[in-house]
Amino acid sequence: MRIHMIKWIQLFAIILLVNVGYSQNFVSNVSKVGTSSAPFLTVPIGPRAISMGGAFVALSDDASALYWNPSGITRLDRNEFVAIHSEWIAGINHDFGAIVFQLGSSGTLGLSIISITMDEMEVRTELLPEGTGEFFSANDMAIGATYAKNLTDRFSIGFTGKYIFQKIWHAQASGFAMDFGTLFKTDLFNGMRIGAVITNFGQDMKIDGRDLRYFLDPDPNAIGNNDQIPARIETDGWPLPLNFQFGLSTDIINSEDSKFTISVDALHPSDNYESINLGTEYTMNDMIFLRAGYRNMFLVDSEEGISLGAGLKISPARGTNLMVDYSYQDFGRFASINSFALSLHF
Repeated sequence: MRIHMIKWIQLFAIILLVNVGYSQNFVSNVSKVGTSSAPFLTVPIGPRAISMGGAFVALSDDASALYWNPSGITRLDRNEFVAIHSEWIAGINHDFGAIVFQLGSSGTLGLSIISITMDEMEVRTELLPEGTGEFFSANDMAIGATYAKNLTDRFSIGFTGKYIFQKIWHAQASGFAMDFGTLFKTDLFNGMRIGAVITNFGQDMKIDGRDLRYFLDPDPNAIGNNDQIPARIETDGWPLPLNFQFGLSTDIINSEDSKFTISVDALHPSDNYESINLGTEYTMNDMIFLRAGYRNMFLVDSEEGISLGAGLKISPARGTNLMVDYSYQDFGRFASINSFALSLHF
């Protein structure tokens, strides 16, 4: 047992050191933070994955895999529905809903929706800094359809096509994107799982709408000229936050009444530096789950800190499981983020 434990530690230490060295070399380059559209697509989903620091690409085996790694839904042994709510920073509500259907030998199908909403705010202008009496709101949404299939008893692939929509007052942007993921279960280290995923591969998004139209006075100093020339603000298209994520996950302990899982992911985003996610999960009697992790380790100027979580699984009826999950994540000067999930396996 002791020899096996040393092997686990050595394996994950090597992975961490290699990726940290690579990420440190990359620090000298420009991070490109703030140069992508639809940044809400990078907000992590699900208290289980969040409490494990987002190290979930190789572990994805529930309905939240529709976000993390679409091939992961092949690991579900039954249909599943999940509803997730997160109280994100600055009073933003982050919600996710998904359902997964098993199609037997034909594969697995999943449908999902991500929603970002916020309270209305008062419209203020240069001439009316106290407010115009109008209110505006902003919201983001992504609707996805996923298909995944086991190509062998060890290797699976999955694809997601999604429609992305953003709106602020009377201006909006929309586009389409794809996710592609794979999962492979090895004979090494108690069946170590290897996962890889490319997310948000799609078209640039460009904001448009009536809020970009206005009237222009070409010569404010002239008297008697036409001061109501129709004009329009021209906006550029911005790329989606493309990301490549590679992960490893294995069970250090896997007995009849307990299991201890460790996962590590390496991230290569198009709009930030490389970083590492690390997470652990301890399972007791396949009923109580305790989790801890750290997201974006070694990332420059990151506000994210340690994350913790727990879960409880019960069987209200034969052939049906009900799962309740919670996560807490430290977010530096933005205080903390709480996430809740309720899932039904049927």
